[in-house]
Amino acid sequence: MEKMEQFRGEIDQIDGEMAQLFCRRMDVVKQIGLYKAEHGLPITDPVREAKVLARTVDTPDTVLNGMYGEFHHSVVELSKRYQKRLRSTEKALPLDLHDGSCEIIMERGCLCRANELLDLSRRVFIVTDDGVPPEYAQTVASACAAPRIFTVAQGEGCKSLQTLSSLLDAMLDHRMTRQDCVVAVGGGAVCDLAGFAASVFARGIDHYNVPTTLLAQVDASVGGKTGINFGGIKNAVGTFCQPEIVLIDPLVLETLPERQMISGLAEALKIGVTLDPELFTLFERKDPLDHLDEIIRCAVTQKTRVVSLDERENGLRRVLNFGHTIGHAIEMTCPELLHGECVALGMLAMCSESLYQRLLPIYKKLHLPIVCSIKPRDAAALIAHDKKRAGADVLAVEVSDIGQYTIRPIAVDELTGRISRITKGGIAT
Repeated sequence: MEKMEQFRGEIDQIDGEMAQLFCRRMDVVKQIGLYKAEHGLPITDPVREAKVLARTVDTPDTVLNGMYGEFHHSVVELSKRYQKRLRSTEKALPLDLHDGSCEIIMERGCLCRANELLDLSRRVFIVTDDGVPPEYAQTVASACAAPRIFTVAQGEGCKSLQTLSSLLDAMLDHRMTRQDCVVAVGGGAVCDLAGFAASVFARGIDHYNVPTTLLAQVDASVGGKTGINFGGIKNAVGTFCQPEIVLIDPLVLETLPERQMISGLAEALKIGVTLDPELFTLFERKDPLDHLDEIIRCAVTQKTRVVSLDERENGLRRVLNFGHTIGHAIEMTCPELLHGECVALGMLAMCSESLYQRLLPIYKKLHLPIVCSIKPRDAAALIAHDKKRAGADVLAVEVSDIGQYTIRPIAVDELTGRISRITKGGIAT
């Protein structure tokens, strides 16, 4: 034991010396980061990084050499993360995860500061849709060294294998490499599609989200879920891939139609119902359209908290699916409804009678639907293919009161039975 304590003492001493060296190194990294920011230089320098990562330790032990490479790679990644933090604003919300980090910047006018906040001095592939004012994508493009704008059709229809294939072809045509990046400028569908393309191109490249709808700002752009629809099932194919940075600029919402705004508010209301009683009270007592900045910040703060605790949706993050199990089925069969409207209907189907009665006045105030035309048979077929299946059942979220929810396996028949509340406007069976 005496020998072991001696070894441990040596390790402690070495760790102390390494800590001091780490602080010295990161102080120099800080100075480099400040210099780059002052002179408009990019954080990423692939040539320099390659040289640093090629270094080895002076030892014949090949195993140790390989481990040193892993160690040095992590140090380089930490250095870049530190420099990103130096460029972020006081309104930035960090999201640190096992597989990387993401900065969420919520600030009016931050879109016009894309050149300062994003690393765009490389080939940049900008994905937008034909419903987004073109000046938003052009603002990002004007800050890029080598931009390419790719415009898809507006709506969920763009989340298809065909569109993805066209997008990847265009990325190859733009000569994109692992050092380049994708920027999504649009709503939730664009963020899902562009993020998925970035996650699979060259086995994964950087991507940024610039959400231009309220729904994307409070939900779709944050959390790292990407994907496309497949086989008639929403988000049947996808990945978890965190964006490097999310730029949330409330000013872009000024061009958004009111119905789209209400759709986004429905997703924020979901957060209030499940996780944030104060946010729910705001919906009950005030006009949400007059408090958009506060609602965005509350919703994003809660979502980042949940994602930081459960990045891969193995537990707590499932609460964010409240309203979505039935809502997704409605969305695939009632194309006249927006995503947030479908989720709103799904929430009504999955809450207690007392909460249903509290929600009705809010829905009336926001002009959200409380009934739809979905047929239980159609809903059952879609719910049976839900990616949250647990054996023959589906993991679904029920809410009995504000902040009081249960996540449990529910039989498909029971879930489709609940649809009677939103097809007849009555009580769920």
